[in-house]
Amino acid sequence: MSSDEYVASPEYVLTLVLQVEKAERPGQTDALETAARAVLAILADERSVGEGEWAEAMRGWQDARIRKVVRRARGAEWRRAEALPGITVTGGTAVVRVFPPVPLDDVPKDLAKLQVTGTDLEDPDELPATADGEPVLWVNPGLEMSTGKTMAQVGHGAHLAWFELSDADRKAWQEDDFHLAVRTATPALWKELMGSGLPVVQDAGFTEIDPGSYTVIADHPALR
Repeated sequence: MSSDEYVASPEYVLTLVLQVEKAERPGQTDALETAARAVLAILADERSVGEGEWAEAMRGWQDARIRKVVRRARGAEWRRAEALPGITVTGGTAVVRVFPPVPLDDVPKDLAKLQVTGTDLEDPDELPATADGEPVLWVNPGLEMSTGKTMAQVGHGAHLAWFELSDADRKAWQEDDFHLAVRTATPALWKELMGSGLPVVQDAGFTEIDPGSYTVIADHPALR
């Protein structure tokens, strides 16, 4: 093929939309955990594999950078987003809808116009300790990221863990409704985890943080 015949493959993006109503804001950790579970839900969905209707787009997306964008919606915006093909996942106070990947220049207008920056939430209560054997996505304590940015990063972490799990472990996780926890590591734990060989997310640095920053480590018991 000559150079003038070459057509670059499109870059795909997967969109996550968090429901944030005026009077009902979700908790930070609920939003993070639900976003990660939403990514796993679409990876495991029958429409995403084999000859499923989303499979080609999923392959195109995963063969390149697994780019994710987090947006927020409320009221009529949320209802319009719900009408588009996707999967809605709930967790505690959070509701997240995940949409199959599309080329960057082909994001549906009802998603493209949603706010993408400035989402910052808080946890209303102290978080419980993680349980033995519980999958945990550990966030780097040395970085400052918005809720939206962190949602994308824990989504990446869950995705990397999914890549490395066996089919049996994937099935078991799916049957457990993709249960997981998200916590910020202590500096000492982060240093230990960085030497563990567990999947670690390295960010491209397009927004908020420096290129090459390590953001999340996926600690799934099956990968120990």
